[in-house]
Amino acid sequence: MKNTNPDTPTKSLHPRNKHNGNYDFKTLIATLPELEAFVAVNKFGNESIDFANPDAVRALNKALLKHFYNISYWELPKTNLCPPIPGRADYLHYMADLLAETNNGTIPTGNTIKILDIGTGANCIYPIIGHQEYGWNFVGTEIDKPAKLTAKNIINHNPELKNGISIRLQENKRNIFKGIIQPDEHFDFTICNPPFHNSKEAATEGTKRKLKNLGKTVENKPVLNFGGQNNELWYEGGELAFITNMIFESVHFQKQCKWFSSLVSKKENLKPLYSVLKRVKATEVKTINMEQGNKITRILVWRF
Repeated sequence: MKNTNPDTPTKSLHPRNKHNGNYDFKTLIATLPELEAFVAVNKFGNESIDFANPDAVRALNKALLKHFYNISYWELPKTNLCPPIPGRADYLHYMADLLAETNNGTIPTGNTIKILDIGTGANCIYPIIGHQEYGWNFVGTEIDKPAKLTAKNIINHNPELKNGISIRLQENKRNIFKGIIQPDEHFDFTICNPPFHNSKEAATEGTKRKLKNLGKTVENKPVLNFGGQNNELWYEGGELAFITNMIFESVHFQKQCKWFSSLVSKKENLKPLYSVLKRVKATEVKTINMEQGNKITRILVWRF
């Protein structure tokens, strides 16, 4: 039966995803009492939060990270992206399956597995989940100095993350891998959640649509329920331009990364991206579909 409640995760997430099914707010409140102030019974008769309220989303994330991933400290400025955790976990579980395909069906775990996260953000969410779930070692990249400092602060406040996650500043905003991957470095895969929109105006319109879908009154300057700085939300040319640049750069690092990957939000971007991958002579290309409620997001993966 299709889940018609937009406030709760659905059962279409990856089988290993800890966030399948509805949120257990009683347990989450016991983990993080401050969450209780944001929980109420919704129109479906279930306990939930107002997902249009950025403070509520932030409190939910803190509770999820503490309960499921043993993260005691997760603080970031209200202007930074506060991502929905179930979908972020899905990406990593599917990439784990990809690694298992060349490891006799067994997911490789531990700090010998090294992952590169392009555009980690202040939230540091992918490295946190990947390290706590699988023990993987992460290098995160960031072009924004304050975001890098916030991510490092989160790592430093959670001792078990210190030896498993490092954050590097990308000095040149036009580069993705260049200046980050060192000559003697090797990664098992790279991940990226690219900027979706092609302008600040498009990002604002996208936020208005989200709020309208949540049944909220839309203002000219809406508050983003999941936050987001300019560099987190938009890039000239949008995700197509960003991923295209990533593909061209990946050619230079093909011997240092087993797999390259990126989320692709717009289905129509797949065809031109496949053309670019053919042009650069990628030897294997896959599209992995992730279902999250009524939304389908794709992971584009390639190697040489």
